[in-house]
Amino acid sequence: MPTHLIIDGYNVLGLTGKFSNRLESAREEFLRALGSYRHRTGHSVTVVFDGWQQGQPLEQHEHRAGVEVIYSKRGEKADQVIQRLVREYGSDCAVVSSDHEIVNVARSHQAFVMRAQEFAGKLSRPTRSAGAVPYKELDMGDDVRLDRGAEKKGNPRKLPKSQRRRQNQLKRF
Repeated sequence: MPTHLIIDGYNVLGLTGKFSNRLESAREEFLRALGSYRHRTGHSVTVVFDGWQQGQPLEQHEHRAGVEVIYSKRGEKADQVIQRLVREYGSDCAVVSSDHEIVNVARSHQAFVMRAQEFAGKLSRPTRSAGAVPYKELDMGDDVRLDRGAEKKGNPRKLPKSQRRRQNQLKRF
């Protein structure tokens, strides 16, 4: 089922390193990458950029390559716009941000949260062809066996349920 993805634009764009030199071209390149990501995954994508210092008096909405782009109005930060969208979509959305305040609001509304660094890795990942087999790391047998107390039960090599659930959710993106 496609999910609505809400992205803190400058938060993810800041990880690329192209942010400081040529902001406009870096933003355009980022939007093209998001367009191809949207095409690959089928998720609807909304990216929010700050306009609070030099923006327009009203919030601006654009559509580029199937991606909804929102520029916050002057005096309003992108964080506030993202929080408003999270309240609107609730658990039907996923939020991409490393901002603690946004993450806390998203989790309180049962939205899936992905850190900006995690999403940047997924965004830059090349598409696989239909017959390609994903890379699987070989087990070298170097596992260190921890002595577990008698009170511990279950498979010690298995991840906790919360981490397995998060990995399954990340696979959708």
